[in-house]
Amino acid sequence: MAYFVQQLINGLTLGSIYGLIAIGYTMVYGIIGMINFAHGEIYMIGAFVGLITILALMSAGIASVPILLILAILVAMVIAGLYGWTIERLIYRPLRGAPRLAPLISAIGLSIFLQQYVQLTQGGRVKTLPPLISGGFTLMRGDDGFTVGISNFQIVVFLLTLALMAGLTLIINRTELGRAQRAAAADPLMAALCGVDVDRTISVTFIIGAALAAVAGVMVVLYYGVIDFFIGFLAGLKAFTAAVLGGVGSLPGALLGGLVLGLVESFWSAYADAAYKDVAAYAILVLVLIFRPSGLMGRPEVEKV
Repeated sequence: MAYFVQQLINGLTLGSIYGLIAIGYTMVYGIIGMINFAHGEIYMIGAFVGLITILALMSAGIASVPILLILAILVAMVIAGLYGWTIERLIYRPLRGAPRLAPLISAIGLSIFLQQYVQLTQGGRVKTLPPLISGGFTLMRGDDGFTVGISNFQIVVFLLTLALMAGLTLIINRTELGRAQRAAAADPLMAALCGVDVDRTISVTFIIGAALAAVAGVMVVLYYGVIDFFIGFLAGLKAFTAAVLGGVGSLPGALLGGLVLGLVESFWSAYADAAYKDVAAYAILVLVLIFRPSGLMGRPEVEKV
């Protein structure tokens, strides 16, 4: 039982990170009906920006962990937001009226470009960061002596994910920007006729999604302490899987899909062959799409004729 609880905590931590990345996918799809396949690279760039910021601040003599964490997250969010805005402005806006294959291919090409760009500027070697947040709490002890613990960093991940999700939900439901986003997602032409700046609303949506991916990137740097230029591909693929699993277009669904994916990987690695954890996650995705094509929390699209 103790081992099960420990894997549950680990899976929820990993799932929270996947959920933050998946929210960016689902926000972009919800407002323009397209998948941003360069989103994983934005997460990777956010991770590198967070690492560079932390190392620069430490070199400047700043040793306070809260200050390092807050500044790293803020800088990563700003830089990633600029990348998100640039992607929308240069890739998606000019191709918004083109066949859907055109922006898809462009996004895949941009993903490869960003990978190589980071490899050339930061090198192909793995970058490491010593643990900044240490310590934790012991929750229980099993009969076999196994100790269940939750680290201080895992608590930070949980609280930060909940805070960001609550803030985003508040923005979507209670602000003028949220109303504009819902209107543009429902009918962009009618929204524009009613005075909504659709182009600006879509750009802000890309910026918010990129900023959340950057937060996930900083969390990964602090959690694992190891990153390279290729981490965006696999994480982006898994976050896309989480978005589809939860229901593309649903913000709670994206977070739920990320949590489910994180739990599947954690439990499979603990009780089966860890080499096949990705296979198990994608197998569950296939089953969900077979029996519930709209995802766990998605709504079936109804065509009006």
